[in-house]
Amino acid sequence: MKTRQQKIIPCLWFNGQAEKAARFYVSLLPSSRIDKIFRSPSDTPSGKAGTVLTVEFTLAGQRYLGLNGGPQYKFTEAISFQIFCQTQPEIDRLWAALKRGGKVLACGWLKDRWGLTWQIVPTRLTELLADPDRARARRAMEAMMDMEKLDIATLERAAGPAVRRARARSKR
Repeated sequence: MKTRQQKIIPCLWFNGQAEKAARFYVSLLPSSRIDKIFRSPSDTPSGKAGTVLTVEFTLAGQRYLGLNGGPQYKFTEAISFQIFCQTQPEIDRLWAALKRGGKVLACGWLKDRWGLTWQIVPTRLTELLADPDRARARRAMEAMMDMEKLDIATLERAAGPAVRRARARSKR
């Protein structure tokens, strides 16, 4: 049986830490695994023969390639990965794991110990921002802008209660 190939696979450039990073990332999310480790058959600028050159891994069903390319390139905030979370405990667990050795940014963003930027986003935030009551959506957005790690209860309190709109009854 032929496996369906993913058309685009992000390649993440590491300085000798691709396998360690991939193993860490796959430990965080379900439907994740190390698929293949390729060792260099000869010396390269990034390492000696036999060292890990690439790591193919699946993270939450999405395939990635980790490349031990050397020290010349670094990650920037121009590329980040969003992880949508259903619950506060999921946000708390991922935030704690990814910030260990990394750097907290703002609005649910942080850099992990390898410099890769992540956004830990509650799905509830996307619902609040799409609320038809634009004042409620604005209050949720303003609360988010003041946070580092996003907190669902705080976002909901800031947004305020949903206003139920009565259907207009036409007089006949």
